[in-house]
Amino acid sequence: MPTMRGMSRNLNIPVGCIARYILVKWAASGSDALLLAGPVVVKQMSEVVDNAESAGTDEAKLAAYESLSQIVSWLRVPLDDPDWRPGMTNQSSS
Repeated sequence: MPTMRGMSRNLNIPVGCIARYILVKWAASGSDALLLAGPVVVKQMSEVVDNAESAGTDEAKLAAYESLSQIVSWLRVPLDDPDWRPGMTNQSSS
């Protein structure tokens, strides 16, 4: 509440409006994440977990972890390399 009160005072916005905005953003965050990741990636990740849970073995769970780790690594490429562009290789120009 102290943060919302400070924002309210500094931005001249009622505390209730700020609280409502925060709740809406929080409630929509799952949908936002789905839109950002894409339904295909989310489905792939879900299948990896479901298959490991169905197998129920530690080996299957470790394999699922490795698969999920690779998917996340692939998703992080544009975040880790700001110069990365789809279809482009990282070649230095001479």
